[in-house]
Amino acid sequence: MSVMTTAESGTSLPGSGEPGLHTGVREGTARPGNEDFARLTDPFRPELLAYCYRMLGSVHDAEDQVQETLIRAWRSFGQFQGRASLRTWLYRIATNECLRAIEKRGRRPLPSGLGQPDENPEAPLAATKPEVPWLQPIPDALLRPESADPASVAVSRANIRLALIAALQYLPARQRAVLILRDVLGWRAAEVAELLGTTTTAANGVLQRARAQLRQVAPAEDEIREPADPHDLALLNRYAAAFENADIGALTELLRDDAVLEMPPLPTWFAGREQIGRFLQSHLMHQPGAYIMIPTAANGQPALAEYRRDQDGVHRAHTVQVLTLNDSRVARVVAFHDPGLFAAFGLPPALPPAPVTHTQASGPLTCDKIASQRGPSAIG
Repeated sequence: MSVMTTAESGTSLPGSGEPGLHTGVREGTARPGNEDFARLTDPFRPELLAYCYRMLGSVHDAEDQVQETLIRAWRSFGQFQGRASLRTWLYRIATNECLRAIEKRGRRPLPSGLGQPDENPEAPLAATKPEVPWLQPIPDALLRPESADPASVAVSRANIRLALIAALQYLPARQRAVLILRDVLGWRAAEVAELLGTTTTAANGVLQRARAQLRQVAPAEDEIREPADPHDLALLNRYAAAFENADIGALTELLRDDAVLEMPPLPTWFAGREQIGRFLQSHLMHQPGAYIMIPTAANGQPALAEYRRDQDGVHRAHTVQVLTLNDSRVARVVAFHDPGLFAAFGLPPALPPAPVTHTQASGPLTCDKIASQRGPSAIG
């Protein structure tokens, strides 16, 4: 997998002299009021969130560090000397916050990064490992690019994909920061060196080591298409319908032969269409209607929010499935068993009962049918 080099969509490189970098803030300026500070910094919040997420691999941690960055920036605003742009100054604070967070928590893995795939799909599942700081997805809605240019959108999506974020977790913290700043955000070597308080030669050496290690741990690059690709939407709809109707045969037909299923915080994972099908049949897909799948998007990839029916008949938040599609098949499913993620996606903790007409009741459930029954509020 390669990192596609660019600046973030809709922003300029620090020190380029383009509009939007220098805000007219003079050296020694007094601390602004809350509204003035928000006016100055709010344009940078989305890209800071994307940067912190790439560094930390957690949407919750990224949001926390962005908030901490802005608090520290506001408190020390009187010390901002204006030699660099406000954007560069904010990135320096955010980088330091992320480096400290990584020291405390360490890297965030996926199950496939901790061991070999399970060979017995019918066996009882291993216990969950909540003590492991698992990788998390990030909703696309939080990362909308400012530019509508298709090339910029494609690059932005490629550099936030789940496989790349998982691979970045293998890098030491400073290597991670240098690689993201150089190869994702497109900063110059001198700018990265200044931000990290080192020399250009040293920054370039860190970058080369980071690139070499990333090539060893990153999987093959996935095919990247536009989110509205009709073939992808049809495949997602068929996958959701098969899951909702507990149709093992239909679902496994949609998987690649070498498909992978991961389910953090469960350490167990499976490789291969047959193994995944046997697991789903043994442990999950027993009765039609047990699950309702709501389409969403995460990490520039199609995703499904999975609601599971409880004993009282209410479908409650259960899992966010992030899918990798390749060659018109599902190549990988990472099912995040964390109902706490649903709020970040703007999704409710439970689905209200939906009136079912005779027309709606006939035929298999689909993403479109669920959305039409429950209205836009249910799909964020």
